[in-house]
This record gives sequence, structure tokens and C-alpha cells, in this order.
Amino acid sequence: MFGRLSPGALQVRAGALFGALGTRTRVSDRERRGSAPDGPGAGLARAAVREWTLQVSPFGRLRTRLPCHLVVRPLDALAHPDGDRVQVAVCGVGREARGLDSLQVEYDAARQEMAILSDDIDPRASVESQKLHVQTKGGNVNCLGTIYGNVDIHASHHSTVTIDKLQGSCVNISTEDGLLKVKYLYTESSFLTSAAGDIALGNVHGNITLQSKMGNITVDSSSGCLKASSQQGAIDVYVSQLGEVALTSQEGAITVKAPSSLRAYLKLSGIEVVVDSEAQVQEMAKDHEGGHVTVTGLMNQASRHERWINAVAPKGTVSFKHQSWFQSLKLQD
Repeated sequence: MFGRLSPGALQVRAGALFGALGTRTRVSDRERRGSAPDGPGAGLARAAVREWTLQVSPFGRLRTRLPCHLVVRPLDALAHPDGDRVQVAVCGVGREARGLDSLQVEYDAARQEMAILSDDIDPRASVESQKLHVQTKGGNVNCLGTIYGNVDIHASHHSTVTIDKLQGSCVNISTEDGLLKVKYLYTESSFLTSAAGDIALGNVHGNITLQSKMGNITVDSSSGCLKASSQQGAIDVYVSQLGEVALTSQEGAITVKAPSSLRAYLKLSGIEVVVDSEAQVQEMAKDHEGGHVTVTGLMNQASRHERWINAVAPKGTVSFKHQSWFQSLKLQD
């Protein structure tokens, strides 16, 4: 089951790297080198210029270096229950793709590492695969479906990173000028950064650290500990379940939204602080010093020493608003 991309795409599908523990595989020298498959049923995509099917260990990593788009998708788990295959296809514009002779598709059994490397392949192409250590210098990274495991993605220039769903222990993702967007993020620890691009997250769970120098940061729903900072951009966060939340924007504004049931200690500081009357903050106090306003308060009789939300905007406005869980879903009429 191989999704179709626009013409000019390098596609990879992986059933490996996330398979059943203890699965044993025997990889031939030909498969380690990424030989093109022979049988008529080995094809992955209708417009494929070249194709590979490799037998690999169910656990490991994927390493890529490509000047083209990268898309990551899993193989059908029912068709590949052992999770011991990686499938690769190159799709060119008009059945052509430059730089194929330089494309390396190899599997290192000792290191349990799948490598797809090229500096010369047509930059109009794209790549698909699974479990990631990715660096791209011009192409976009698109991960479709659910990606399980540790992820390390670095996208330079205007390259964007878009991910449907990530589940893993440790996630590190960075962009330079491009958008970094993740719809669902379930991790123990995540570190997401962008120099000038926006960071847009949907539902996030775990310990999350977000940093952007010039871009905006948006989190639709946070459950856990969240640290977000931006030099010039705005920060907009909905806190559904609280760990500890620390938000800082040196030159932008900060908006914090929370349900009425949230139990938290608040400390909000900025040029101006606006607290929604529907937020029902108790023991609220306001202090003016050095041209800044600091507002403290409690929600649902929280202790000052337990869960807290700390938002600081030295040159901007900090807003605290009531928002229900249903409103956070952003359903369209």
C-alpha cells in the first residue's frame, strides 16, 4: 500500500525498524547493497524509475542525506507482520530523475542502519521511509501516519518539517527558516527548535522544549511539562493538563488558555497583563515595577509550590484566557 506523490518523487516505505522484538533476518550481500528487485510484483509505485526492497532487522535506524523532499510512511502491518522490509522507489518527472547513479541505498546489518544517501539526485524528488535520523539541505520532510521510536531531524534553509503523529522516547527536530509542524506528539522528552520558522504543534504529551528566535510558537493542547521561548515571535498555548509551564517571549506577546478545571499557580509578567474574567483566578494580586506588570493568582486552590504557569513577555502583552476542551478542538462549522 504505497501512497502516490506528485511527479518527481523518491519514495521509501518501511515495515522495518519498528517490528516485533526477536525477529531474525538473514540479509544477503545483494540486499545489503540495495539491489533493485527482480520480480514483477516488487514494484512500489506506478511511476517508479527505480525500486528496491531490502530485508532488514525489525529494529534500527534510517540515515538519509538528500537534496530533495523526504516523506516517511510505514508499510501495511497486516501485509508485513514481521516488520522486516524496507521498500524504496524513485519517481522522476517524465519517467526521468537525474543523479540516480550516485544514489546509495544500503543496509548495514552490524549497525542495524538503513542508509539512503545522495548529493546529486534531482532536487525535485521526495523520499519516504521510517524511523529517522534525517538531514536535508533543501527538500521538505513529510512524515505521514504514525512514526514510532526516537527521531532526529535537521532541516536547513527553507525546508519544512511536517509530521502527522510521533511516539517515542526522545525527539529532536530543528529547522532554519521553514515551518515545523507536528499534529500529535507523544514522547518522554522532545526538543524542537527553529531559527526563523514557526513551530505549530497540535496535541503534545510529555516533557516538551520549544525554541524559536524569530518565529511564532503555537500549541493547540499541552499535557505535561512545557518550556517555550521566542526572541521575536508570539506564543499561543492551550494548557489542558498541567505539569510545569514556562513561557518567554523577549519581544512578542504571549497568550495562555486553560479550562476552568485546571489546578495551577499563575505568574504572568509583561508590559500589560490581561486576565479573562471567565478564568476564575483566586487570590489575584497585581504588582507594578519598572514599567512592567506582574499578576499572580491561583486556580482551583492550587498551592504556590506545586504546578505552575509562568509567562514572561518583557516587551509584550501576556493574556490569560478561559477556554474549554471542546473549544480547543477548533472544530469547523
